[in-house]
Amino acid sequence: MNVKQLEQYFIKELSTLYDGEEAKQLFGLAARQVADWNHSQLLINATTLPGPEQSLAYEHILLELKKGRPMQHILAEAWFYGLKFKVTEAVLIPRPETEELIEWILDTLNVLPVSSILDIGTGSGCIAITLKKNLEQVEVSALDVSADALKVAGENAVLNKALINFIHSDILTYSSPSKYDLIVSNPPYITENEKEEMHQNVLAYEPHLALFVSNENPLVFYKRIADFARVNLQPKGKLFFEINEYLGEETVQMLSAKGFTDIILKKDMQGKDRMISCNL
Repeated sequence: MNVKQLEQYFIKELSTLYDGEEAKQLFGLAARQVADWNHSQLLINATTLPGPEQSLAYEHILLELKKGRPMQHILAEAWFYGLKFKVTEAVLIPRPETEELIEWILDTLNVLPVSSILDIGTGSGCIAITLKKNLEQVEVSALDVSADALKVAGENAVLNKALINFIHSDILTYSSPSKYDLIVSNPPYITENEKEEMHQNVLAYEPHLALFVSNENPLVFYKRIADFARVNLQPKGKLFFEINEYLGEETVQMLSAKGFTDIILKKDMQGKDRMISCNL
């Protein structure tokens, strides 16, 4: 079958896991990996017949997708804010919503320059590395409790030629004399009750340590990071969070009670409460 027919075959075979548009996007990623084609080249080569090796590569990717394995894990890479990142099952796959958080931070820093940033719960390193690549003069540090995640983040820093100070520690117990102009975090925030809403490939293949919190204390990391920021932010320093869309108002109230000011709750492009910024 030609490339267009192969795309239709992907869509049909993945129909129980993904809707048609999602499956089409996955085929586009497969074509990028197998044939090194971008979207335009994929359209131009719609009637091309893949060679035997390419056909086997497409079949392998399809079989893995049908198991529920994320495409980024099959390819061992993900793209984030124009940069390529290695991903494994030790780290979360970078999300488009987090790109919106990056955009907000960079827009803010256009009018409010900083010299030091700390990323808490760095995972793949996508936030820290992207900020460093866009703010070369800023000193960027990144913390994570997982040694496996930090190994991946370190490899991504090398891959993207970004100098990051990595810290292996648990933010729930971490203390430091260091001061930062900006602290950012996308910590675990999904409650146990929300698990049933999630796609199976997330539950099966992404690290639960980086995803879930108890129903009883869903803001545990936000509270602790806010307390850390009160000690470790420079005067008038800024704190940015990616948040649980259902807990926006609760997070705002918590930050206000801890003395933060200029609290902004921001929606993502899907209209969900997804980000917060505030000042010390």
